[in-house]
Amino acid sequence: MQQMISQLLRNYEEGKLTRRSLIGAIAALATGASTPLVFSSTFHGVAINHIAVRVSEIQRSRDFYQKHFGLPVLRESKTDCFLGIGKNFLTLFQRQTPGLDHFCLAIDNFQADRVVEDLKQQGLTPQRPSGSERVYFPDPDGLVVQVSSADHRP
Repeated sequence: MQQMISQLLRNYEEGKLTRRSLIGAIAALATGASTPLVFSSTFHGVAINHIAVRVSEIQRSRDFYQKHFGLPVLRESKTDCFLGIGKNFLTLFQRQTPGLDHFCLAIDNFQADRVVEDLKQQGLTPQRPSGSERVYFPDPDGLVVQVSSADHRP
């Protein structure tokens, strides 16, 4: 049990576990639960920040999402459009082949340099465009995952 508590504290100190999760896990151990309610993870996901899709025509897709979902334009150019959806957004990129471009998960305590190092330690191959706070890496099926802070905006 001492080893489990030490690991939980380490995860908390590294920002991989919230205070509430730490307390819940220690309480579960103290009450005799065979395993804590919380598991160790590289990051603590808090929200889907945005989804980016490839579309064949920006204006046609923008009009579709505005007509059917009332999404306001946050920013737009000839080749991309960012639509607001609550605190998040939907990105449209003009490409010849429609499909999912990437999705972005918001994590607690986002720091791009630390995220890159943590992903490398997990054996992943993160990409960080020069001079940006954006970090991307492939999931097991090759889908592109981006991580960001919860307040990341286009």
